Amino acid sequence: MNNDEQATTPLKGVTVVTENSEELLNERQLVDYRTQREHCLEWLLVFGKDPKHAEGYAKTTVKNRAYRMDQFYRWVWQEEGGYTSSVTLAHADGYLKHLARQENSNAHKSACRKAVMMLYKWRQHERGGEEWDPEITFSRKNQSTTPRDYLTREERPKIRDAALEYGSVPKRESVYGDERERWRAYLAQRFEKPKEELTEEDWERANSWKIPSLVSVSLDAGLRPIEVERARTSWVDLENGVLRIPREESSKNVENWIVSLRDQTIEMLEYWLEQRKVIDKYDDTDALWLTRRGNPYQSASLRSVLHTLCEYADISVENRQMSWYSIRHSVGTYMAREEGLAAAQTQLRHRSPETTMKYDQAPVEDRKNALDRMG
Repeated sequence: MNNDEQATTPLKGVTVVTENSEELLNERQLVDYRTQREHCLEWLLVFGKDPKHAEGYAKTTVKNRAYRMDQFYRWVWQEEGGYTSSVTLAHADGYLKHLARQENSNAHKSACRKAVMMLYKWRQHERGGEEWDPEITFSRKNQSTTPRDYLTREERPKIRDAALEYGSVPKRESVYGDERERWRAYLAQRFEKPKEELTEEDWERANSWKIPSLVSVSLDAGLRPIEVERARTSWVDLENGVLRIPREESSKNVENWIVSLRDQTIEMLEYWLEQRKVIDKYDDTDALWLTRRGNPYQSASLRSVLHTLCEYADISVENRQMSWYSIRHSVGTYMAREEGLAAAQTQLRHRSPETTMKYDQAPVEDRKNALDRMG
């Protein structure tokens, strides 16, 4: 999607009315609720974070909290015995008391509170509502401020190597007989076509540089899942060996970012961009990476890739919350260790140095070495 299309469809991908709410409302109530929701969500995207400077929230933030706002409305309707769009401060305070009685985690309750605060911020600025000062907060003091799980220094090269092995096949002319038939069956399943229709190009395409380039860039740049989804060929500057992320496409929509990449990563990107030119599903898009089915990568599909790579690399994921953010957290941890917080802040594209401070810690292997020295 180009920028003009994004401007005309700002709510694309955001659920305006959930199925649960739709089932509760009649036709006229549904129209009224949908209209109000569209106004609110569009305002949050454009102005929500800082109305004075027209700075909106990230789309992923609005997308996630829109559902929680909808939950709040449905709670109000249950309390009032029917539909209303006129939510009050008493409703908001009552909802927090309702949340406090639930057995959900404080992290969940805090997320719901933030969503309702966003709703009342819109009502204050756009509907003349009163400012809401919540009576209740949900403590998260037991939550660690350090990255919960990240790839260790030893695991990072293992993941790079696994990405080179991922999905690879031998050259067609190097296998014969039953072994070739097994590889033909594998490729037919992988590319969803009859064995008889496999071509030399299919054997070459199987050894794609897509996953190695995706993984290597993420290990260098600490890409968030949303940044993998948004990544464009125009971001890649092969000549200077950097990734250039424009302000309008960055996760936080703050400023243009120039992210350093290793020489090996640049070489992988160069190979991938050449291969990408002859793959049909990339004909009408400048997306840098797409899944096998032609969709943008998202958190779930990236998590699946990482878990597969961990299997290849013999890295245990048991008792670890291993997600794509584990790669990002490893970048922050070791960049802060090697070059300091300023370098980590720039490489991770943090607006505030306070955000980067959670990476200012001694990695576990450094602490083990310290214990050995201590005796």
